[in-house]
Amino acid sequence: MENQKYAKIVKILLVVLIVLSVGVLLWGMIKGYPESGSPDNGTVAPLLYWAYIVLGIALASVICVGLYITATTNPKGLIKIGIAVVAAAVLFGVCYLLASGAPAINCSKPTTPTELKMTDTILNLAYIVGGAAILSIIAGEVLMAIRNKK
Repeated sequence: MENQKYAKIVKILLVVLIVLSVGVLLWGMIKGYPESGSPDNGTVAPLLYWAYIVLGIALASVICVGLYITATTNPKGLIKIGIAVVAAAVLFGVCYLLASGAPAINCSKPTTPTELKMTDTILNLAYIVGGAAILSIIAGEVLMAIRNKK
């Protein structure tokens, strides 16, 4: 019975979010989006802020629901989650230390050293995670091939 109550609440919240999202999108389309990013007429910023809000809600929901389910079904799994969070923080720290923060070439927009450092950090993080994904795919295929030969 309690699960049905939560499902109904989630369904209502999803409908509200969808209606608000469509409303923000339609408002921007009616008012008209600028053809280039520099002369913003007040439609791009609210759309981006709404996207940030919805992304934040999604991340918070996934994290909170995941922690709740893990805590109720497998409390020892919280230790694994903690280890994963610490590993992600260490990986981010390593990427931050590896980031050069060198000025962007042919960039007309003035950037601060903090923006450059953070951009390089995210790029390094993307390179490392992408490389790890490719290596794990290759390693998984090799292991499957070895196990199927026996």
